[in-house]
Amino acid sequence: MTGFAGLCGIDDQARRKSIEQAVQRIGGAGIERVRFAWCDLHGITRGKTLMATAVPRALQEGVGLVGTLMLKDTSDRTAFKVFEPGGMGELPGFAGAANLMLMADPESFRQLPWAPGTGWMQGQLWHQDGSPVELDSRRLLQRALAKLRDAGFDMRCGLEVEFHIYRIRDRAPQLDPEMAAWPGLPPLLELIHPGYNLLTEAWWDMADEPLRIVQQTAQSLGLPLLSLEVELGPSQVEAVFEPTDALIAADSMVLFRGAVRQALQRAGYYASFVCRPPFPNIMSSGWHLHQSLVLRDGGGNAFRRDAPAEGATPLDAGYSLSAVGEQYLAGLLQHASAMAVFCTPTINGFARFQPNALAPQSVLWGRDNRGAALRVIGACGDAATRIENRIGEPAANPYLYLASQIHAGLDGIQGGMRAARATNAPYAGGGAKLPGGLGEALEALEADRVLCSAFGPAFIDYFAQIKRCELARYEAAEDKLDFQRREYFSRF
Repeated sequence: MTGFAGLCGIDDQARRKSIEQAVQRIGGAGIERVRFAWCDLHGITRGKTLMATAVPRALQEGVGLVGTLMLKDTSDRTAFKVFEPGGMGELPGFAGAANLMLMADPESFRQLPWAPGTGWMQGQLWHQDGSPVELDSRRLLQRALAKLRDAGFDMRCGLEVEFHIYRIRDRAPQLDPEMAAWPGLPPLLELIHPGYNLLTEAWWDMADEPLRIVQQTAQSLGLPLLSLEVELGPSQVEAVFEPTDALIAADSMVLFRGAVRQALQRAGYYASFVCRPPFPNIMSSGWHLHQSLVLRDGGGNAFRRDAPAEGATPLDAGYSLSAVGEQYLAGLLQHASAMAVFCTPTINGFARFQPNALAPQSVLWGRDNRGAALRVIGACGDAATRIENRIGEPAANPYLYLASQIHAGLDGIQGGMRAARATNAPYAGGGAKLPGGLGEALEALEADRVLCSAFGPAFIDYFAQIKRCELARYEAAEDKLDFQRREYFSRF
């Protein structure tokens, strides 16, 4: 075992073989440079671009990144006092803006279709002593999946992602040095379709050029894109993905968001995964997460039931969900308020929870009911039986979103929980209300002993401090719409 990879304990024959294959692909494709990318707390990819000749060494020795990248809030300000004694509290290894090391996965190599001569690899962060950075969100999902495997399950997820695409009319507000600020402004935009005509073919045809770019970009990167659709709101669209292993699904979401934004930008378009763009008469975007568990022994869908439980009616979970499925559902319900901040982590996103808007307001489940927080899909015998979480927004960090589902669902399984009866009227006032804002959601998380223990107290404190910096700036802002335009719409 040699180099920094050996110090981290990841230098083995399989990795060396993968490095060799990646280097061969880089040379064979005429790649000039490779982006080493990492997903931050807010789901945004960051990293460094290396020349092709530097890649083999970087894959063994890592790439240094300033540690404050882990400490940024949504304005890109550092939320901890890294240069003051004791300013890092219980987060060793970050004082003085010390370096972290990015170790890329050679198997993640892709050639970017929109950037000539450019490759891409995904990495994770390590401390300089070779210990893993436990606050890294991807590592948190890996830990959750390990717990799930120990319980006898794997997780499969399908993504259903709404977002907005605009045509760029003028970049002056974004690029004029006289208008530069922290955070800056987005460009001036116009719609790609007028909206309010759901799934209409005419609006699809009007938006064909940018949607074709989305399609070709996703497919060129090997992402499991299933469909593209015109949504109800002006310039709103939706991408649906085939179900995959949970970690692959989370990685796909990270890559899809970054790739689509970049590919469309080069063609004169602006993609935004913000829940509510800062314009009048918009429709909120959600990220609906379809999830099921797979039995490690046999590979079958652990949620599937062959026949309704004795005496069950359609309002009972046991009518179509297995005992494990009902327990998992009950866990999601039990911890819905606490996990909401991982599903909807921005101030902007909580405004989506409106009545009769295909978005939830209360902690309720429904059988194929799109107004409920959790939607159970599939009849008895259906191998695709699953639970859809409708709390999420498209700007969420995928690793934290999925990890929160696992921890909540596992608590339901391990505690043998039973789900309350389904709702047929999700906006009629039944059930506890979901958090009404970011501050309330943070309080719900900090009050949930199970999720705090599962994520770890150090991570919860770290996450809460960063999100409270965001909340404090919002509360101090005189122009709340301008705050959201700069803080969210210009970056997500």
